[in-house]
Amino acid sequence: MTEVDYKNVLVAEDSSVIQNLLKKILLFENCKITSAKDGQSVLDKYEKDDYDLIIMDFNLPVMSGLEATKKIRSIKNKKGKVPIIGISGNAKNLPESTFFEAGVNEYMQKPLDYDKLIELVKKYTASAE
Repeated sequence: MTEVDYKNVLVAEDSSVIQNLLKKILLFENCKITSAKDGQSVLDKYEKDDYDLIIMDFNLPVMSGLEATKKIRSIKNKKGKVPIIGISGNAKNLPESTFFEAGVNEYMQKPLDYDKLIELVKKYTASAE
């Protein structure tokens, strides 16, 4: 029996419904999921553990996901630049460049296209295998 190589994913989402959906999807992709409900929790968890991927909602309490992304990008991490998939349901009026300038690798608008999300998870966690 071979050991399964899990990918360590941080899910930053304050909606428990969306968080649970993301967890169910990610479990099928051999992901170990850590959850955070606000931007400060994201930073705290990121500084304590290495992640293969972060899925970041931009509209988080305490500190926005955009601000948390900028701070993550400013941290010199032993693992390098962790990929971040940014998600948002309330950022339609902002230009996409706002998200990429903050440091995300990909951006998805809610409601999420789960097939596209799985494709991106596979793309960014392939090197973690």
